[in-house]
Amino acid sequence: MEPGSAAVPTCYRHPERETYVRCQRCDKPICPDCMQNAAVGFQCVECVREGNKGVRQAKAQFGGGHVSVPRVTWALLGLNVVAYLAELVQGNEFVNQFATSPFHIFQGEYWRLLTGAFLHSRPTSAFAITHILFNMWALWAIGPELERRLGHARFAALYLTAALGGSVAVYLFSAYSAVGASGAIYGLFGALFVMARRLGYDARGVVWLIGINVFVTFVIPGISWQGHLGGLVVGALVAVIFAYAPQRNRALIQWAGVAAVLLVLVLTVYFADPYALIAELHRQMGTQ
Repeated sequence: MEPGSAAVPTCYRHPERETYVRCQRCDKPICPDCMQNAAVGFQCVECVREGNKGVRQAKAQFGGGHVSVPRVTWALLGLNVVAYLAELVQGNEFVNQFATSPFHIFQGEYWRLLTGAFLHSRPTSAFAITHILFNMWALWAIGPELERRLGHARFAALYLTAALGGSVAVYLFSAYSAVGASGAIYGLFGALFVMARRLGYDARGVVWLIGINVFVTFVIPGISWQGHLGGLVVGALVAVIFAYAPQRNRALIQWAGVAAVLLVLVLTVYFADPYALIAELHRQMGTQ
């Protein structure tokens, strides 16, 4: 005899259990373990599952899933802090092994293009400590907002691509090693400007933020302007791809665009001769 056809109805999933409660949608008898809260009464497991298929899942503004907790931002903060603690313990040897060094990158140590973006100046003076403090403050201040608008994966792609863009600029136009998340942070500044314009917000505050930081970059000696501007340009470019991709096939266009930017950066590092570029820059400056 089928569940529910006897004088005493039984659960359709658990025939050994008697029940007088029925699903509000399909009218099957359901026991307490099978009851799912509904707008009115209870529904069975299958009806709830079927109903959820028609519910539109929340999305981030420019693609990706809804972000309630900016996990990527917190993870990046944690990685930078852990790397800084490793610097304090291991000393200059650790920094020299992972810094963005044009000479070593030219020799094939390509990992430095990313690892250098997670290192910062060691606390040799009161001013040096501001390097990591400012970068982490900026990441904490604007990272969650960008991550909520982009989703986890797109925000991670923005940050890492901007970091890589800053390192590639150091490789091409600097004869000195560099460390710091500044390239990625400037990339976030650029993305903040692009998204403010895309959404119709007043972007003057962001322009002032970028302008002041660029001014400081060139006024204070020892700051890698190459890493800052490289990250700013690449971050803004990736943000344009994310923010202005058409709705139709948006995800495909966005990721194809990011892949194209990465390909250009990789090919640039592979084929460029940084020492010839630096020599040409010095020659042109000397003739002016």
